[in-house]
Amino acid sequence: MNHKPNILLLYTGGTIGMMRSSQTGSLKPFNFDKLLRKIPEIKLLDCSVETISLHPPIDSSNMCPTHWIAIAELIESNYDKFDGFVVLHGSDTMSYTSSALSFMFENLEKPIVFTGSQLPIGDLRTDAKENLITAIQIAALQKNGKAVIQEVSLYFEYKLYRANRTTKINAEQFQAFASLNYPPLAESGVHLKVFEENILKRDESKLKVHKELDTCIGLLKIFPGIRPDFIKHYLSTPQLKGLVLETFGSGNAPSEDWFVNTLETSIKSGLMIVNVTQCSGGSVAMGQYETSERLKQIGLISGKDITTESALAKLMFLLPRYKDAKDFKINFERAVCGEISEN
Repeated sequence: MNHKPNILLLYTGGTIGMMRSSQTGSLKPFNFDKLLRKIPEIKLLDCSVETISLHPPIDSSNMCPTHWIAIAELIESNYDKFDGFVVLHGSDTMSYTSSALSFMFENLEKPIVFTGSQLPIGDLRTDAKENLITAIQIAALQKNGKAVIQEVSLYFEYKLYRANRTTKINAEQFQAFASLNYPPLAESGVHLKVFEENILKRDESKLKVHKELDTCIGLLKIFPGIRPDFIKHYLSTPQLKGLVLETFGSGNAPSEDWFVNTLETSIKSGLMIVNVTQCSGGSVAMGQYETSERLKQIGLISGKDITTESALAKLMFLLPRYKDAKDFKINFERAVCGEISEN
């Protein structure tokens, strides 16, 4: 007799769990335990579904690493009881949270699928029902007694992506997310098509959940005309240990001496600086142009084709683990969980 998958639905907050007031039209949270009343189609799925909520549920704009740890602990404490997990999350910071969890769950053998919606679950034209039903269906997929998807993923508008490859690209369209540097893991149409060649391959090691994150990091976006005093002031932030530097194109930045010397001074004082591109797609290739050659020489870390969201999460994850600058650089520039391309 085939095992019927058991899926845990974790509601953290966000639009998907809101109902529009018939009196005022404003959005307010509803009791998510009554989910099946709003989406009776869930009963037709070939799996059982249980629900749990983060207390209290929060708007995703207020999401922070302490909440990431709380989500991870809820999944960890229920890991042996369920075959898969669906995390309902506000779309604004979903890529940040899901990227972080991809680093926090080492040797994951069960799916953690993030999803949400652009419109509340009770709206006439809502995208919530399709996103939720298919996310549950994906979390329940099994082959030869094992989960088909064994990584943290994000499902939105008919596509399943590797979570740490995603970024939110649109605040108004249903197709809110993109993964420009890595192909989808699955697509939903008349049939649910899984691209097994794109799925992360796991070994049989025991699950480890890493809950130590260092938030002494920053994000700095370079722009034409950026002032020397601004950068020096920013880099002098007390206790700053890591910085994601968003540069132009394939990793280019101003080549003036003041700029390069300021970065070099910070690196020599122990600051880990990661070079990522401002472009939605593509990769950093330091040394390809003269304007990035000096950045390479002074020891900037190449983010390659990592997203900004994933780079920030990876910084928080690696800083407590590698104190030596050389070791840190080596480990940032290699893939931990499929977040960057190795070639």
